[in-house]
Amino acid sequence: MKQNNQDVKLGRFLSLVLRHNPAAAYIGLDENGWADVDSLLAGCNRAGRKIDRETLERIVRENSKQRYKFNEDRTRIRASQGHSVAVDVEMRECAPPEWLYHGTTSCSLESIRTEGIKKGSRQHVHLSRDTETATQVGQRHGKPLLLRVSAAAMHRDGHKFWLSENGVWLCEHVPWAYVMQVEGD
Repeated sequence: MKQNNQDVKLGRFLSLVLRHNPAAAYIGLDENGWADVDSLLAGCNRAGRKIDRETLERIVRENSKQRYKFNEDRTRIRASQGHSVAVDVEMRECAPPEWLYHGTTSCSLESIRTEGIKKGSRQHVHLSRDTETATQVGQRHGKPLLLRVSAAAMHRDGHKFWLSENGVWLCEHVPWAYVMQVEGD
């Protein structure tokens, strides 16, 4: 289901608040990234972002990337991954599939060849199970470049991987030696 334009804008603001800058909505996150829903709604409205519980429920339900999650009684909400603020979203460590993919742009390739794929301001490097998702990620910043990562080999060599609740694979760093294919260059 395609989200309406206002929901997309509110979703971006929620992403900012729940992943990077909770103070933008006058709230705090606990150590596991949870925010009180009532405080979030009040804070968003105080920040000039008109949102009610029904709208929040719809944004969470219809977000194609399943970026947000409610707790069981729906009194708290958090982002599934992608934080630049220090939180522990309680991801499970697990063995990755043979291949994972990373979407980027050609202007980043030289840096990646030299330094590997770095997490930047986030807590982890984000990898996708499929090429379509990785390509969409790369398209956000220009002409996409798709990197194929030998995740199973990385894991065998001692690199840890985590799988977020919304299906994003995460790791600390991907050395260039594990990048097996470049498409779109």
